[in-house]
Amino acid sequence: MPKQIYAVRFIAGQPNQYIFPPVKSSSKFNYTWSLMKPLHNSTLLKVMVWNIFKQQRTNWLSVLNSIRQETPLVLLQEAQTTPEMIKFATSHYLAVDQVPAIIFTQHPSGVMTLSTGYPVYCCPLSEREPLLRLAKSALITIYPIYCKQYLMVINIHAINFSLGLDVYSKQLGPIGDHILQHHGPVIMAGDFNTWSKKRILALYRFTDNMMLKEVVFTKDLRKRVFGRPLDFIFYRNMHVTEASVLVTKASDHNPLLVTFDLFSSIKHVKITLLKKNI
Repeated sequence: MPKQIYAVRFIAGQPNQYIFPPVKSSSKFNYTWSLMKPLHNSTLLKVMVWNIFKQQRTNWLSVLNSIRQETPLVLLQEAQTTPEMIKFATSHYLAVDQVPAIIFTQHPSGVMTLSTGYPVYCCPLSEREPLLRLAKSALITIYPIYCKQYLMVINIHAINFSLGLDVYSKQLGPIGDHILQHHGPVIMAGDFNTWSKKRILALYRFTDNMMLKEVVFTKDLRKRVFGRPLDFIFYRNMHVTEASVLVTKASDHNPLLVTFDLFSSIKHVKITLLKKNI
C-alpha cells in the first residue's frame, strides 16, 4: 500500500477494503437516504469506548463478549489487528474499520470502530507525534440510523507527547470541519490524552465551539494521569439515559459505556422542518 493515510475495512467473508480520505470539498454533506441496514433500529443506542492497550493483557476478549449483544457501536483505541480480534469483530459486527497508526509491528494498531451497520461515509485521519514520530489516528464515520437520520461518529486517539498545543490542536482541526458540516447527531469519543490542564482546556474550548456536550459519569472510574481523566465521550442532538465505567484489568484503561436516546435528535429534525415551513 502507498505510504499515506487510509482505513482498512474488515467484513466477514470478503477481502479487506482500503479506504482513503475523500477529496476535500467545501460543499456540505448531502446524503440520499441509504438502503443499507441502519446502525440500530431503535431510539436507544448503546456505545462502548475503550483503549484496549493493543490486547496485551488477558481477558480483553471476555470484556468485549460481555457487551457485544447489546452494544451496536464499539470505539476502540490501540486496537491491534490480531487474528483473534478480527475473528471476534467480523463475527459479531457488519463493518469493522481501522486506521493503522503503528504499522511496523506484525499486526498494526490504531483506532478501530465496530458497527452493526455499514457507514455511508468514512474518513481516516492521522497525525504524527512530534517527539517520538509515532502516529496517532482518528476515524470519522457516518451511519444511517433510526427515522432516516445520519449519525456522525468520531473515534480518536489524541496526540500524547508534544511540547505546547500546536500539534494537539492541529489534530482536532479537520474533525471540527466535519462536525460543522454535519447537522445530525454526533458522537466524538476516545482517548484524548488530556494529562495537563492546558490540554483539557483546549479540548473543552473545541467542544464548546462545536456545541458538543460531555457525558458525565456519576461514579467516575476513568483512567487518570496526574489526576486528570484521559477518556471522554462528547455528543450532540441526543440525550444520555445511562453512563457507566466498567472496572477491569484487561487494559490499562477502563471501558466507558453510554446509552443514548436518539429521540431528542428526531424532535430536533421535526422542529427544524416545522420552522422551515412557517
